[in-house]
Amino acid sequence: MVINQWVPAAHKGDAVGDSARRVRDLLRTMGHESDVFALTIDEGLRHDVRPFRDEAARRGDATILHFAIPSPMTEAFASLHSRRVLQYHNVTPAAYFAPWEPSIFSLTARARRELATLAQRVDLALGDSEYNRRELVALGFDAARTGVFPIAIDTARVTQAANRPALEQILDDGLVNFLFVGRIAPNKKIEDHLKLAECYRRYVDREFRCIFVGRFDAVPRYYSMIRALIAEYDLPGDRYVFTGPVPDEELAIYYQRAAVYISLSEHEGFCVPLLEAMATDVPVLAYAAAAVPDTLGGAGVQFAPKDLEHAAELLGALTFDDDLRRQIIIGQRRRLADFGDARIARDLTNMVQRLSGGGTPD
Repeated sequence: MVINQWVPAAHKGDAVGDSARRVRDLLRTMGHESDVFALTIDEGLRHDVRPFRDEAARRGDATILHFAIPSPMTEAFASLHSRRVLQYHNVTPAAYFAPWEPSIFSLTARARRELATLAQRVDLALGDSEYNRRELVALGFDAARTGVFPIAIDTARVTQAANRPALEQILDDGLVNFLFVGRIAPNKKIEDHLKLAECYRRYVDREFRCIFVGRFDAVPRYYSMIRALIAEYDLPGDRYVFTGPVPDEELAIYYQRAAVYISLSEHEGFCVPLLEAMATDVPVLAYAAAAVPDTLGGAGVQFAPKDLEHAAELLGALTFDDDLRRQIIIGQRRRLADFGDARIARDLTNMVQRLSGGGTPD
């Protein structure tokens, strides 16, 4: 069977594109023909991803469209006469961007409208979390034709042996490192990280550093507000580090030197950094919102409502209570196994059976 995947953009280090390439490799080992096609392709991936203009893109027995942004692929996908599988990676609600960036507000609003046009035009609609699957149903997709297929991640990029002596020396200076990985964007609630840090500084300990790894230029006005808050709170500037994007080797070191991974986001469709933290044995402290409980299962330390004084107490316990840390790490390792290749291969087999009329996915 020829099973192709379409992604609007193939960027190295992007969770959606990386997952598509990993799924392609698994499909090939299962005996299927498979390729990934993209509208835009990073120079370093041109040997690995094929351009969407290639006629072979439309010759699959089944095609998986990875949807997270609007693109010309959507209508082309709907017009295919072969089997059509939607893999939904979520669209952040436009309301988060309304005060900060009109262009992103418009883009995300259009993405939701475009997604809804596929409701009666796919054979299967798969969310990468149960949260996303329920959202598809709410948008009009037939519940009987929905399912969950998680992002396939390769944790080797954060568990690799890395050698950056200067960075390691900075991170090993005696301060406790608290880590966040992702875009500096309104739904991530970076301002709550600052408020949590202030509670932690006031009630628990002052010797810590907050590290934010990821783009901070996506929503410039929001990032400016974050910098203004740091000044308003009179927080020590060198204790709040915004790195921007970093290469995989440096990302690995940030994880490996972190005491706790913190997620205070109010909207996630999956949240790959939670799995990367678990893969590097970094205890996770997370606000239990949107898809975060789906991804963590019962792992990590989750809390709701968002009481940041209580969260500061939890953060202190995860930092200094060695027995608690060991218990949390054991649970995270157990949960991480649920996202291994065996699970992905099983789900792929079930998907193919369903497309062939031979059964439904678990």
